[in-house]
Amino acid sequence: MHKLYVVHSSHPCAAVKKALELKAIAYKTVEMLIPTQMVIQRVRFRGVPTVPAMRLDGGEEVSGSRAIMRRLDELVPDPPLLPGGGAERAAVLTAEQWGERTLQPLARRVAWGVFKHCPIAIASYQEASQLPHLPRPILRLVAPGIIAIEQAVHGASTAQTRTDLRALPGHLDRIDAWIAAGLLGGAGVPNAADLQIGSSLRLLLTIGDVRPLLAGRPAEGLATALFADYPGYVPAGSFPADLD
Repeated sequence: MHKLYVVHSSHPCAAVKKALELKAIAYKTVEMLIPTQMVIQRVRFRGVPTVPAMRLDGGEEVSGSRAIMRRLDELVPDPPLLPGGGAERAAVLTAEQWGERTLQPLARRVAWGVFKHCPIAIASYQEASQLPHLPRPILRLVAPGIIAIEQAVHGASTAQTRTDLRALPGHLDRIDAWIAAGLLGGAGVPNAADLQIGSSLRLLLTIGDVRPLLAGRPAEGLATALFADYPGYVPAGSFPADLD
């Protein structure tokens, strides 16, 4: 059986899980604890430290959400995650790439940025995890170190978080325009851009200080329609006021 290597509550991992569900592809999930995945994956996937990653039947290895979705389209063409060709395919590819390269890291940085101010919230993102949950006293001890590592790896400094939050309304305008144009959120099977962008939006919706920026927007509807259940919540008021 195919194996999908993930970190629980990771938004790119959620995107790939949704793609596997849409294609009805059976797989086994292998979970890793943050931040151990960066070491484990380097050994397991020959230097590639990121999740998601897949080991297909027969031993083939694929890393990264976009690469995995391409391979899934080859394995099970119907339903396709990308349109067949022409301008529509090019537009979906552009939106998907933007979702992976711009919105996905922004959502990750904002999440680690707020965890710095509310570290105990990390426990809520482990709901329904297959791994044993750390007792809260232990989590309180280890969370600051984990957060510092992840902030350093992903460039989630206070200055960068401030920049990301100020840029977010413009990004949401872009997503809403794509939805209005029918590029995202169509009536048929979700495409690869829907999954890339929707999963990042859904993570952002778990952050109480960010949720009002999405409230009532088409972007919010896209995220909740595709990812109704998503673990984790950081209460409003966790970000300092000077990050507005």
